[in-house]
Amino acid sequence: MLTNRDVLELTALRRELHRFPEVSGAEAQTAARVLAALAPYAPDRVLTGLGGHGVAAVYHGDEVGPTVMIRCELDALPITELSEAEHRSTIAGNGHLCGHDGHMAIVLGLARLLHRARPKRGRVVLLFQPAEEDGAGAARVLADPRFAQIAPDWAFALHNYPGVATGSALLAAGPVNCASMGIKITLTGKTAHASQPEAGISPAAALARLIPGLGALGQGGALGEGYRLVTLTHATLGVPAFGIAPAHGEIWATLRTLRDGAMAELLAQATALAQSAAAADGLALSITHHDVFQACINDPQATQILGAALDFCAIAHHAGDLPMRASEDFGRFGAGAKAAMLFLGAGQTHPALHNPDYDFPDDLIPLGVRVFDHAIGQILGG
Repeated sequence: MLTNRDVLELTALRRELHRFPEVSGAEAQTAARVLAALAPYAPDRVLTGLGGHGVAAVYHGDEVGPTVMIRCELDALPITELSEAEHRSTIAGNGHLCGHDGHMAIVLGLARLLHRARPKRGRVVLLFQPAEEDGAGAARVLADPRFAQIAPDWAFALHNYPGVATGSALLAAGPVNCASMGIKITLTGKTAHASQPEAGISPAAALARLIPGLGALGQGGALGEGYRLVTLTHATLGVPAFGIAPAHGEIWATLRTLRDGAMAELLAQATALAQSAAAADGLALSITHHDVFQACINDPQATQILGAALDFCAIAHHAGDLPMRASEDFGRFGAGAKAAMLFLGAGQTHPALHNPDYDFPDDLIPLGVRVFDHAIGQILGG
């Protein structure tokens, strides 16, 4: 169990991490701070540079047994923080406005407990994962050849969740986060003088057809098995000039579905629509994929373990508004492990995630540590 001194030190560490936010793929100094914080708690093994800047600390039990992984995130957001707090961001344009600094503090709190008392059997892997915000981090960690050496049988994570009361949590088996993918459609024709547009090949008409056409492929609605949402996020045509008929056009859109199979179908339909529009007007077409998130599906047994841990900690839990539209790349770990994620209430009136005035509630640090410590104990003993 954490002492009062532990909580004070973890709070100070969280605020130090908050002051130096680094965005996805650029978390070198954050990883260095994590390593420094881990050092006094003597992991049996540490992997660095995992899938980028990832760090994994391993604690072995006395007997052979399963591997339990607890995952948190290293990265911050490219959003300017609006705060007068002493621990506000010192990096212009960057902010820990999703609470990953708090998630790291929770997992570093587990390192303290594991240093004092190893599990009876098996091993615990504390994973500090890079690049969650753009969906690339989990995939890169899994693709790192060294990950096979620490591959878990069980994987757990949490996210703080404003709008839900402190001291309560959202938890459910099955889908909890949607799959999502950004697609960038680029149409290329031929410029012409604005007085002779017929001498060129303009993407204007194709863009005009694609904008409503893409939106019609997924109009949202209830978050059931057939859920599909296409959000148009950006469009450009030509250059800002009156004398040039355009040759270049782009549409950016985010596709969202409840499950991965439905995402493959939606992507195929969006691709076919773009191909048809380009061919009809004699345009060259390029489609690229970005910020690819698989659906996050909570395993029933792993969910049961988290539920028992929440009960032990007297944290009320319910399904709430799960599944949620937002995406989370933790779902990729479910392909090789029994995985589950919970959403710990950050307060009903707390600023929302990704808002410029958001700050992680420090009171959640000891709660998160207790929940994960109990979950580990159910599987490995302690």
